[in-house]
Amino acid sequence: MSSLRRGPLGPEFREAVARLYPGYFALVMATGVVSVSAHLLGIVWLADPLLWLNVAAYSVLVVLTALRLAFYFRRVVEDLTDHARGPAFFTIVAGTCMLGSQIVTLTGGLYAAAVLGSVGVMLWFLLTYSFLTAITVRDDKPDLAHGINGTWLIAVVGTQSVSALGTLTAPILAPWDEVVLLFAAAMYLFGCVLYILTITLIFYRMTFFRLDPEALSPTYWINMGAVATTTLAGATLLRHGPQAGVLAQLAPFSTGLTALFWVTATWWIPFLLLLGAWRHLYRGVSFRYEPQYWGMVFALGVYTVCTFDLADVMQLPLLLPIARAFGYIALLSWLITLAGLIHALFAPAAMVERRSEGVSLGGEG
Repeated sequence: MSSLRRGPLGPEFREAVARLYPGYFALVMATGVVSVSAHLLGIVWLADPLLWLNVAAYSVLVVLTALRLAFYFRRVVEDLTDHARGPAFFTIVAGTCMLGSQIVTLTGGLYAAAVLGSVGVMLWFLLTYSFLTAITVRDDKPDLAHGINGTWLIAVVGTQSVSALGTLTAPILAPWDEVVLLFAAAMYLFGCVLYILTITLIFYRMTFFRLDPEALSPTYWINMGAVATTTLAGATLLRHGPQAGVLAQLAPFSTGLTALFWVTATWWIPFLLLLGAWRHLYRGVSFRYEPQYWGMVFALGVYTVCTFDLADVMQLPLLLPIARAFGYIALLSWLITLAGLIHALFAPAAMVERRSEGVSLGGEG
């Protein structure tokens, strides 16, 4: 830590590294899926630049995370073993795999995507078992009202992102392509179970405990985003999986399950809009930039992409107007959130507020 302190970088940068929100890779998730959405909408002039912007954002976040691991390792461990903040680390898995899927969709670069997929798998195993073990064996556990929120569902998003990218990159991994596809199917099915387990606790927490409007952060949009990502992983398997073997036998079950999860994702949208109106319009919580808004942008974008894919796989063109409408909504939300981030980083008033509150790069979320 002393070498970082003696370096040319100022105290604001060092504090930003120390307090870097572990869920900031949601920016990569959101940018990647909005880029894919723009590609599906035919807005190529926007989709391609967003790819390069996402590569830059991913690289910066990797460097900042590496610096935090090197110089503030204790804070990283504290975050990872915390019930509320720990699940946010799964944005690293989801962001890595989303970038890989973005590369495949826009450029066909399967080899680069396969490398990212391998990194995503290793991170998934590392984070899944380290986080779950840490919170299981610790003595001081919070109650349900304070220990769980929408962030927990990012673990589902990470799991299904691994599944989707594995399916896309399997063709170049011969002779292990069938093994990779089977692994992708297993991840998809496990992600389905993980969503059901987690959303049951979250729904119970939302309906049977007092809900503070300040605590109702945009992370709750992952309630919808996780199930939309599950739909996308299922549709990807149905489209790119082999026509024979185990996956073919699972196809009827996967089709029904994927449709079920799309319906569930659709159901969440009006409910989350009503909760947002209650939070901001009725309870008067001001609109201000939070890094968790990238999770909301991702949810809207992945709903767009999964609806496009489901319409194609199940031959349901009546879903295409829904996909197009949400594609433009996701793009608009991305632009608004990006403007909020730029304002938070560079506006003089925001700089003063961040110094006074000790918050940098989104704080602890």
